[in-house]
Amino acid sequence: MLSTFALDTQVIKPGLCTGCGACQGMCPYWDSYEGRTICFFDCERTEGRCQAFCPRMPADLDALKNKFFPAETLTPEIGPFRGLYLTRATDAAIRGNAQHGGTMTALVELALKEGFIDSAVLTQSKGGLDAKGVLATTAEEIRACSGSTFQIPPTLAVLNQALKENKYHKIGVVGTPCKTLAVYKMKSKPLPENDNNADNIGMVFGLFCGWGLEWNDIHNLTAKYADPEKVSHMDIPPSKYHSLVLREDGKDISVDLDEVNPIVRQACHACTDMTAEFSDLSVGGARSADGWDVDKGWNQVIVRTEKGEQLLNLAREKGILEFKDVPETGLQKIKNASLGKKRNGEAYMHELNSK
Repeated sequence: MLSTFALDTQVIKPGLCTGCGACQGMCPYWDSYEGRTICFFDCERTEGRCQAFCPRMPADLDALKNKFFPAETLTPEIGPFRGLYLTRATDAAIRGNAQHGGTMTALVELALKEGFIDSAVLTQSKGGLDAKGVLATTAEEIRACSGSTFQIPPTLAVLNQALKENKYHKIGVVGTPCKTLAVYKMKSKPLPENDNNADNIGMVFGLFCGWGLEWNDIHNLTAKYADPEKVSHMDIPPSKYHSLVLREDGKDISVDLDEVNPIVRQACHACTDMTAEFSDLSVGGARSADGWDVDKGWNQVIVRTEKGEQLLNLAREKGILEFKDVPETGLQKIKNASLGKKRNGEAYMHELNSK
């Protein structure tokens, strides 16, 4: 196995670090500051969990999928697939604080209540800024993490700490594709003699993701158009709107995407996963023929595992989620968008490796 120094040469220096935190919380060598991963000391270990868990270190992703998902569920475009649904939380209070339909918050809360998980590693932010990882153990703490951020905090450092403490034994994790991949690397136990209690990971909830933004740059861009302390929400509408939307004091402010694209994290250009393929289920903003005014209040959900299917069925049975029909073209649109991201990521890596 490669030396842990490979993280610096193969991930940090080429700008491929996602800032997920998978390398942190296990030893004092790694930390994070304002979205940047920092190594305090050189390490001469020939193997280590930090590089084994890193989502940007080389891995046989097909073998990893085959280890955790039945072969008959695997698709080349979006990974494991058992069904696509359009949903939203029936609880208006959840929807009111969510980026879209509040499906993720409702599902994680239900998973905790019904014993699928006994805690949840989540990301909390102030209207999308100053994001941080938290370990939630109550419904109130889960709801406090509603809404989205385009900053990438080292959330998985919180997971590593929780696993090390061995207090919770069915930990749920909510994360973007890079984070969920790292979690499945943990679950694969690449270092069996030092697996960091990986069996204590209970469920993995994925978030659709196009890209994240540089930590300070998104704060500065927000401050250009609004008071960051008053921003309660930020979102990226469908591509035809070509904008980032900030909500300040209940009013939406549109920022041209031309100002946003230059501050996309470099690492995100290398990503080939739009829908968080390594997860029990994945949630994103809805896309349908009803238009954005309707879609922004709904989510689309990809179910990937039997456990994910059980949770979604329970949400339907208990009236936690409202469902509506998926458009005939819905699945193909997701597949096409996902393939586009795969091709772009592969092209970026090919260009980077050819330099």
